[in-house]
Amino acid sequence: MTNADTQTLSRDDVPLTAAFLIALAATLGALFIGEVLGQMPCTLCWYQRIAMFPLVPILGLSLWRGDGIARPYALPLVLAGLALAGWHSGLYLGLVPEAVAPCTKDGPSCSGPAQIILGLPIPYLSLAAFAVILACLIFPKGTRT
Repeated sequence: MTNADTQTLSRDDVPLTAAFLIALAATLGALFIGEVLGQMPCTLCWYQRIAMFPLVPILGLSLWRGDGIARPYALPLVLAGLALAGWHSGLYLGLVPEAVAPCTKDGPSCSGPAQIILGLPIPYLSLAAFAVILACLIFPKGTRT
């Protein structure tokens, strides 16, 4: 490898880098909301955090090592988080015929006006983050012939 090769990303690294940056932004955003703003997450938000937070070291280490091993470890977390975020978004939209049980009047809530970021509620942002990370992880590798 030449010096120029070590300083540029290969075509395979771009989707993995994007997935890492999205997971990092989502993790830092969730930590900011919880720790700095002091807003306690609801139950479904907690479960989505459980799926999102480990993605940062998994994707980061794979990117750093350049081995692409992140996919088998990250995909189950991404799929679980996507399912949870989809369910949470369905509850928020009213598509699921149940009340938003984890977001109670007296407890933590992600359905209030203070929980809108960039014009979108937190469940939608989580759904978008997991969906884009999934797309980055299943993006075709290598060159097409």
